Formats: sequence, C-alpha cells, structure tokens
Amino acid sequence: MSRNAKIAAGGAAAGIIMLFWLPWWAALLIVFGVPAAAYLALDSGQRRRLRRVTSKEIGR
Repeated sequence: MSRNAKIAAGGAAAGIIMLFWLPWWAALLIVFGVPAAAYLALDSGQRRRLRRVTSKEIGR
C-alpha cells in the first residue's frame, strides 16, 4: 500500500468516525472547511502552481 493510499484510508476512516461522533453539519463543516482553509492559506504563487499541476493531471 502506497503512502498516499494510507493517507486516503486514514482520512476516510476519520470521516466515518466523525459522522457518527459529531452532528452531521459539524462533520460536513470539517470535511469541507479544512481543505478550503488550507487552500486559502497558500500564497498566490503556490495556488498558481497547484492549479497548473492539477490541470496537467486532468489532461492525461
């Protein structure tokens, strides 16, 4: 199992646990809020680089 697959599996497990432990709206806020806050914390050069990398991967 690759490192990224382990991270994805851990994130999925944490998400399932949050859905049972927290109210659904709080879990949804965490699932969407944390990546959005991380993206907004990047500076403009890092955002531009991230968009360029993801657009290259979509074109495969």
